[in-house]
Amino acid sequence: RGGGMVLVLPGLYVGGAESCSSPESLAAAGVVAVLTVDAEEPPAVPGVRAMHVRLRDEPGADLLSRLDDCAAFIAAARAGGGAALVRCHAGVSRSVAVVTAYLMKTEGLGWEEAYAAVRAAKHDAEVNPGFQGQLKLYEAMGCAVDSSSPFYKRYRLEMLTERYPELQDLPREVFAVDPTSICQNPNTEVLYRCRKCRRALFRSSSILSHTEGSGPTAFAHKRITDSVQLCGDGREKCTSYFTEPVQWMEPALLGVMEGQLLCPKCTSKLGSFSWRGEQCSCGRWVTPAFQIHKSRVDEVRMLPVGNFQAAKT
Repeated sequence: RGGGMVLVLPGLYVGGAESCSSPESLAAAGVVAVLTVDAEEPPAVPGVRAMHVRLRDEPGADLLSRLDDCAAFIAAARAGGGAALVRCHAGVSRSVAVVTAYLMKTEGLGWEEAYAAVRAAKHDAEVNPGFQGQLKLYEAMGCAVDSSSPFYKRYRLEMLTERYPELQDLPREVFAVDPTSICQNPNTEVLYRCRKCRRALFRSSSILSHTEGSGPTAFAHKRITDSVQLCGDGREKCTSYFTEPVQWMEPALLGVMEGQLLCPKCTSKLGSFSWRGEQCSCGRWVTPAFQIHKSRVDEVRMLPVGNFQAAKT
């Protein structure tokens, strides 16, 4: 241990701001690369490769999206026979979260096991609850950030209200491609059309599934009538699709916390949205919510026929 650095694995150190105060200590430890996760970029250390991830130690900060980049930087340093140092201001949360993710990715550990291994080396380690949730999500995605994963799409939407409280100038990648776009190649995904005018609205890859809630018991504050349709196990069915936002929804969503979702062609009501969240008919609360009623759309399955595709409704 030197200069505030703690050895976690051969060739991998974790530390706080003081860990870079002594270039001599870095050289003695064989450190050839320093990864800093902090709000401010630190001064460069001569002869040492550097990577800076600008991030505050706040539960709502997006560390998940940078974990693969961080892992690649650490791996490159270790592959060359040198050591990497991961540091943040206090050396207890951000840097520990990155090292935990690296152990998960390279050592095949679950997030709790990896976190315990880092804490065994650095006893004051304490990753904030938001980053702990992101590490669990990283594990659920197979320790790789997959932008097409429903897990990641849901996470990214939850982050939006933190980063864009005015709900203006939302990043383009948040919106799924409009299925009517000529840029969208035909595929075997299920397509959902407006039941009234047949306008294509979204594809099955845009549906963000959720675990069913407890049905009528979740609506104890409301009157449940005998006409409610229940599943065989006594839980109410989901009567809506909850999706990621699609390009045609953008005009309705910007700058507004909640409202109706109307068909962009015939303007019939399809459902509703709320950045604060809405409750599904099964009882599960979904946040944020972009809800399309199943009764307002038709499901179309595209079946390949030679070089062409035929629609089956």
